[in-house]
Amino acid sequence: MRQRDGDGMTTGITGSSEPMGDSTDGTEEETGVAFDPDATGVIPRLPRLDGSDSPASGSSAEVTDGDDEKEETGTRPALRLPATLHIGTPPKAPEGAKDTPAKDSKGTGGSKGRKDAAPKPAAPEPAADDGAAGTVPTKVAAPYASVPEAAAPQAIAPQTAAPKAAVPEAAVPQAARPQGARPQGAAPQAAEPRAAAPQAAAPVARLSVEAPPAPPAPAKAPVEPAAAPPAKTAARTPVETPAQPPAKAPEKPAPAKTPGPGGRVSRLVRSAPTWLPALLTVEGLVMYVLALRVPPGPLRGVNPADINGLGLIAALPASAFAAILIMLVSFFVTVAQSTDRKFLLLFQIAVITFALHGAGSLVASEPRFPTAYIHAGFVDFIGRTGETAINIDARMGWPGYFALFAFVTKAAGITDMTTILQWTPLLTNLLYLLPFVLILRQVVATTRARWFAALLFVLVQWIGQDYFSPQGFTFALYLAFVAILLRWFGRVEPRTKPIAPKGLRKLLGRLDAMTPGEIANTGTFRADRLLMLMMLLALFFAATASHQITPFMMLGVLTAFLIFKRTKLTWALPFFLGLAVLAWISYETVGFWAGQIDAIFGGLGRILTNLQTNTGDRIAGSDPAHALVLKARLGILGAILLLAAVGLLRRLRRGVFDRASLILLCVPVLALGLQSYGGEIGLRIYMFALPGACLLAAYAFFPNLPADSADVREETVPIRKRNVRFNPELTRKLSVVLAACFAVLFAGAFLIARYGNEKFERVTTGEVAAMHYIYAHDKPSARVLYLTAKEGPEVTPTLPWGEKDIELVNFNGQALVFKDPTQTAKAVAALKASPRNSYLAVSTGQISYLQLNEGFPADWGARFRAALDASPEVKKVYSNSDAALYTWKKFVKGTEIPDPQPYKGRGDPTSPWTPVGLAALALTWASMFGYEVIRLNGPNRAVRARRVLLWVSIPAFAVAVGVIIERFIYIASNT
Repeated sequence: MRQRDGDGMTTGITGSSEPMGDSTDGTEEETGVAFDPDATGVIPRLPRLDGSDSPASGSSAEVTDGDDEKEETGTRPALRLPATLHIGTPPKAPEGAKDTPAKDSKGTGGSKGRKDAAPKPAAPEPAADDGAAGTVPTKVAAPYASVPEAAAPQAIAPQTAAPKAAVPEAAVPQAARPQGARPQGAAPQAAEPRAAAPQAAAPVARLSVEAPPAPPAPAKAPVEPAAAPPAKTAARTPVETPAQPPAKAPEKPAPAKTPGPGGRVSRLVRSAPTWLPALLTVEGLVMYVLALRVPPGPLRGVNPADINGLGLIAALPASAFAAILIMLVSFFVTVAQSTDRKFLLLFQIAVITFALHGAGSLVASEPRFPTAYIHAGFVDFIGRTGETAINIDARMGWPGYFALFAFVTKAAGITDMTTILQWTPLLTNLLYLLPFVLILRQVVATTRARWFAALLFVLVQWIGQDYFSPQGFTFALYLAFVAILLRWFGRVEPRTKPIAPKGLRKLLGRLDAMTPGEIANTGTFRADRLLMLMMLLALFFAATASHQITPFMMLGVLTAFLIFKRTKLTWALPFFLGLAVLAWISYETVGFWAGQIDAIFGGLGRILTNLQTNTGDRIAGSDPAHALVLKARLGILGAILLLAAVGLLRRLRRGVFDRASLILLCVPVLALGLQSYGGEIGLRIYMFALPGACLLAAYAFFPNLPADSADVREETVPIRKRNVRFNPELTRKLSVVLAACFAVLFAGAFLIARYGNEKFERVTTGEVAAMHYIYAHDKPSARVLYLTAKEGPEVTPTLPWGEKDIELVNFNGQALVFKDPTQTAKAVAALKASPRNSYLAVSTGQISYLQLNEGFPADWGARFRAALDASPEVKKVYSNSDAALYTWKKFVKGTEIPDPQPYKGRGDPTSPWTPVGLAALALTWASMFGYEVIRLNGPNRAVRARRVLLWVSIPAFAVAVGVIIERFIYIASNT
């Protein structure tokens, strides 16, 4: 139930998202305004269960039985009947008798009270006299049952010792008829045996009902007996019922006529909303697959040669765009319906995900994105050796993801990971939908807002971190972590403190007093919460062992939830998890940070520098067509943030404060002050901020609160009465149309932003073949030099490198090149300075990267290869249309190929206090975990035990953190 503070503000909801019946301005609201999903208006007032709106509580409102019809003239007041009433089996009503049952407010017949208002007990009323001859003797046994006036019985007969007699069905009070009984006046069905039994000579059945004695009436003059009352009035006195003849069995109904072709077509057209969206979705899917997979031709097929600076969108046929449009239209046709068709909507979003995120997999002949191949090489290395090698690559210091796939591939007998690399982007995005939909179920939003947020999450997720990588995998863990926090540990409490009279405290108080934007689940068992707590820890530990940034995002969200009171967990958990992250970095990644402390902490606080590295530096110097790709990415970012701001304001105007969504949007931005992360920290921030941004952006179109029904067939209107501006039907349609237009725009921008780098991110068969040539000649070792326009540690090869033998092949060589393709001196010098068995790789991916990002000429690749072929110092050992390999032509006699660098180090350095730190870590984790588990029972359970665990964990935590700091200082100074 909602509560109100002194100012009349809504204080919150618990457990469900019930519509609110009170306006925020304290005015009386209208009750006859029709509900509309997206229009403005008011919420009608509902009577309270606690009786606060009853006359007894001082309110003018009165709880009624739901019957809005006026009482007919001459009828009696409602009678007080016993709670249990036994009536004989009624026979068929006499011919000519007309039954007019009272109708409820919905017009369905019968008296039906409101389901949220209980009937009020009333004082005994005197028996009324409507002028009939004589009165009914009454004798009532407590307790009483209240019968609405409109449902007063037509005739009442007592239960006597005589055999049960037939009573006209019209005389049976509706309040006494069991559920499912045949309506009054309806024809008897053939299955009723009582209709066929003879009722002749049956005695009259009478019902004796006594009401409380009436007060003595004032004396009146003698009045002549009234004439015979009408049938409806006389039925209230004992009446003898004549014997009824046996009822004839009803005739067998004639078989229904089969509708003709016209009728079937008409019925099919009327049912189009149920089957048309699914048909359009399947049609769009088949059309899209055919458009991308068939041989190139007019309006179909994809020719890789057509890919230019705009990326894959330049090569897509028109039929592919038409198929995407059909899928989007089918989605909004389903969303516009009044029912929540969950499975169909989820299927439609999955199909749209396949079309957008699976386009690269459908078109490419080899797995796309070169960095995925080095990750496959890590899996291959761990599977062969059973060890990690952080001295080969720093990413091996977080080997959780690679170890998982090494176990899976080895157990399944998989030796070629090409198929896994090919379809990982699509499968990863489908995996994201599961926890994100669970997050959407925990917010107070309409059906349209939730599903549109899920669609936005698919349309604006162009970031490209969904390839075979730890980042893509741990982002799914992050979404699951947030979903568990909201679903099993969410906290929503109404505000009880008074609002300050003025200043910033008044603003914060009004925000705190608004309706929460989240749903708190209070019906979970302790065993379920304990299981979910273990799941939270498992997700966090898996992310800690797999990726550098994701654990900090999880920790930030948990801490913000605690600060803004959106979780039932305690402060022991963030200290527990934060210590786990620090311990992993300190004890498990020593080989990474021992010699490069500045690389780790050098970017702290340099927000503007990191922002410039991730935005301006990426646009400057780009090809004009490719610059549009980068601007499209920034445009999507600006549009989604603008929509999120509009959605937040529209929700605030409706008295809803979405704290969880704001936390999910704002916490990732704090990572901008950490470090540039190789110039990609901005991309990571955008990806982690997407869940909150998409949810708030959906509120820009559908900001209303949901109706209190399972399928959400209707949606409530805004709380404030003065928001009424447009026709509700118009605003509902307008919101859906605007959302559909933005979805189409985002879909087109996605194809540009996501596949704008396709010219150098796609991997060709010739490039893979060139790398396989190196793997076949890497004994005992080999080295590969790649082309770059600027040397530096953050530049990585744009070729499918490291898929095999990562301990034998060194890919760290850089060959500096210039816009003049004839200037090969620097590249040849780098090759000459390298040891024997070194290769200079020239590939189409590297050439395309230099053309689009460094402004190299269009014919640079062919001319550069021709200059190398003409050089007397190098020779070409492998060549195809996509790649070529060059080595030094003449080596000094007697030089040998060097042995590979050993991947086993001399052992991780340690410090004198390391054993003490390990003991303190174990004690801290044990005490904090015990504290959190005991706290699951409630805030007042085992207070003394929790206090003891807290006093044990505090000094142990201080010692553990102190040893971690000591290790950083000692090892860094002695390395």
